[in-house]
Amino acid sequence: MYIKGKVKKDKQTKNMTKRLKPGDIAMICHKDLDEIAAASLVEKRIKCVINTDETISGRYPNRGPSILLEAGIPIFESIGTEVFDLVREGETIEIKDNKLFLDGNPIGVCQLLDDGKIEKLLSIGYENLEKELDLFIENTLEYAKREKGLVTGKVPIPDIKTKINGRHALIVVRGRDYKRDLQAIQAYINEVHPILIGVDGGGDALLESGYTPDIVVGDMDSVSDRCLKESKEIVVHAYTNGKAPGLERVKELGLEAVVFPSPGTSEDIALLLAYSNNADLIVAVGTHNNMIDFLEKGRSGMASTFLVRLKVGSKLVDAKGVNKLYRSHFKLKYIIGLGLAALIPIIVITMMFPPMKELMQLIKIRLKIMFGM
Repeated sequence: MYIKGKVKKDKQTKNMTKRLKPGDIAMICHKDLDEIAAASLVEKRIKCVINTDETISGRYPNRGPSILLEAGIPIFESIGTEVFDLVREGETIEIKDNKLFLDGNPIGVCQLLDDGKIEKLLSIGYENLEKELDLFIENTLEYAKREKGLVTGKVPIPDIKTKINGRHALIVVRGRDYKRDLQAIQAYINEVHPILIGVDGGGDALLESGYTPDIVVGDMDSVSDRCLKESKEIVVHAYTNGKAPGLERVKELGLEAVVFPSPGTSEDIALLLAYSNNADLIVAVGTHNNMIDFLEKGRSGMASTFLVRLKVGSKLVDAKGVNKLYRSHFKLKYIIGLGLAALIPIIVITMMFPPMKELMQLIKIRLKIMFGM
């Protein structure tokens, strides 16, 4: 296999995707490539991925590599930091016979991950899933002991300007199938007009769908300046000690923000914010709701998401998979039926109109003459 293209590289895949252009080669350092990162790479229509870390370590069955292969994007592994450090962003490299070339000179070797290798590694991941589940349970119990205030209500909820009381709240996270799920519930959004809450990049997801976020919540590391400027209110997630790295960026844009110190993730505090402000119903799009989601997030704090869901569960409806549950299809017989139904009253009214009755009589006489009746 021979591939040539310009390199875009970053150890944070989500940062690099903002700079990728069609035809680029993405050089990443991403262990256990997750589904969301893979989907963002596919959207950019890149030529291939070079990963300087294990794309599938076998710790759990991550879906990212399969998504890339399904989209026809080859994955090469060149384990180690040497290649990553040798290549500068924007330089053109070549991949030929599992070797990497820069300016015609070999700089390293790489291994193509094909379907067979990925399936083998995924099977190892499935075998390890029970072990990871045990670790997750232990972490969740430990977290519950340490941060039980998050669930029992001892974490203070800041005052916000947006009035949520008695209304529905739609919380959007850039997670699995978020685009299709947003599209599937457009009728709900347009009819109910819920409070729209974007979690970091979820705010941009709302903008892309034609909606202005009422609130953007997060540490501000993956949301655009445009989204921050257009959103009606900003809530910055801070550490429990009050330090909020994202606040500086908001201030640089000349905007105001509410600071929410809390353990856990930005997704968690968005749920707590809606719940504590007496939302009548919380609808979640793209949020984490199963074991693989939690493991793909790759942080021990995901235990907080599990606990927060226990707290808000009575009001929470997950929109994940709505697009698979219901897909509308127009059938020709329905269209014909509607057309005939619409014609019946028109025909009746027409026949009752005197000039039309005379015209119909003339047509009837003309037909009799033509056919000798």
